Amino acid sequence: MSDLLSLFEQYSYLILFMGIFLELLALPISGQLLMAYAGYFAYLGKMSFPLALLTAFGAAVAGITITYLIGRTGGYKLVEKYGRYIHLTPERYAKTAAWYERSGKILLVFSYFIPGVRHFAGYVSGISRLSFRTFAIPAYSGAFIWSFGFVTLGRILGPKWALFHDAASDYFVYFIAAGGVVAAGFLFYRYFKDEIKDFSKKLLKWVLAHSKTIRAAEFFLSTMALVLAVFVVLMIGLAENYLHEEFTQFNTVTIYVLSRAVYKNAVEGFSVFGSGYTQFFLLAVTVSVVWAKNRNRVLEYCLLSVSIIGAKLFHVLVLFIFSTLGLSAVRSADFPEFSSFMMMVVYGSCLYLLARHSERNLAPVAAALSVLFVLLSLGAAKVLGGGVLPSDIVGGYVFGAVWIFFNFLLFEMIRMILKEFKKG
Repeated sequence: MSDLLSLFEQYSYLILFMGIFLELLALPISGQLLMAYAGYFAYLGKMSFPLALLTAFGAAVAGITITYLIGRTGGYKLVEKYGRYIHLTPERYAKTAAWYERSGKILLVFSYFIPGVRHFAGYVSGISRLSFRTFAIPAYSGAFIWSFGFVTLGRILGPKWALFHDAASDYFVYFIAAGGVVAAGFLFYRYFKDEIKDFSKKLLKWVLAHSKTIRAAEFFLSTMALVLAVFVVLMIGLAENYLHEEFTQFNTVTIYVLSRAVYKNAVEGFSVFGSGYTQFFLLAVTVSVVWAKNRNRVLEYCLLSVSIIGAKLFHVLVLFIFSTLGLSAVRSADFPEFSSFMMMVVYGSCLYLLARHSERNLAPVAAALSVLFVLLSLGAAKVLGGGVLPSDIVGGYVFGAVWIFFNFLLFEMIRMILKEFKKG
């Protein structure tokens, strides 16, 4: 690979194209490294950024199309006869085919980000006799996301691309996957908006019609408990990383990437959502809505009060537990960061109560996405402007989520008990 990279300065576009093309034929070449290197060259001005993107995308499209055609024309017999020459043994083919069968055709989009899958996804698609139209849309969309992502990543990392490439690539995959899911959801809603609205209305009517049954209540509580369990697992994982001082690389990469990819002025305006005045206003609106709806006022106010007031006690307890473990001075004293913790508690609690009293089907979903966007923007603003460590902010959000979902589960159980008591 070092010899290949040394040739890059003389034959940049040719090496980039052939490297990606041959990797997708299942040869042992790192196309992702070459794309990041091309992005670095674009940062230096030695390559054209648009042309590098076009070259990488064209190579990915050519590579996966060729493998699709080979698989479609040759079938499984090629795997048995020649597969070992490109490490596509029958066993490896069976594993890839099983993943393909479980995940569905649409996950061709993300197959590029999975080592050992992107090399053989084209072959498996062809052998499966997938029509070209069904294959092309997700395969070429994934090729664009993959090439755009890693060339852009190399340009963003700039002179530190070699130092951060492996770590940033790991984190970047999650961001790309999340962004792809959001984009797919947006496009799906855009083209099937009427169908989604009709389905949401029918689903809401069904939920309301069955919400009084014990089975439905138990299902809701089980779902709430599952969400709580997920956040508890995340909290424990973050606590272990904190205790073993494993946030250094994450913080370094995140701070550098944010400083290169996000304009500070673009997120500074979101700091208003983190102020005490904004949170107080949101609490006042929530209290007013609960009062106006006049449904379970006492219970809703108790939930809000316990969530907000008890949050401070929960945070103090977490800090006390960490302090008793004899943490060294090199660890951040702000983990989990208190203001981020309280923002998650306030926004989460208010959103939950407002969603319970909303009469619009999609309002809770829109509000949840808006709050998520605000919290992410606030986190970026704190990192860029306030000097707060990203791990402290993530810790604040996760620990805050554990606290509020614990309260949601507790009060929903109380709500169910009170209903049964009134019936009796």
